[in-house]
Amino acid sequence: MKLTKLGSKPTAQPTKELETFSNPNPKGDFHIHMEIPEFTCLCPKTGQPDFATLYLDYIPDKHCVELKSLKLYMWSFRDEGCFHEAVTNQILSDLVKATKPRYMKLTSKFYVRGGIFTNVVVEHRKKGWKPQPKVDLDQFPSQNSVV
Repeated sequence: MKLTKLGSKPTAQPTKELETFSNPNPKGDFHIHMEIPEFTCLCPKTGQPDFATLYLDYIPDKHCVELKSLKLYMWSFRDEGCFHEAVTNQILSDLVKATKPRYMKLTSKFYVRGGIFTNVVVEHRKKGWKPQPKVDLDQFPSQNSVV
């Protein structure tokens, strides 16, 4: 039986191009959190695959990263030999260049290789940007009308 609905090749292709869209609320700070659990690249020494979950946290300024372009961008590393530290810094650098955020943090949590888990954390802060004070809602005790 031949599968005809799937097509002979994928329609989307990996790319290093990151697309953005206008921030829907540029006057205020809001936090965007993304988890990217299927990141892969190759070990530059052995050529074996490395797997990681990436955590992207950012406060946009004028632009946000578009999700499909981010997925295709991440896919573009699948066949590249990359040290964990280098690829994490490259991804943050490319995302900062595309979006020019107020703040951005990328955490890469690579799965075990040679008995070692590697986590790499990189940050960017826009010059002059200061985070707003954190609101601690736990300081207010909860009350209800039931005794």
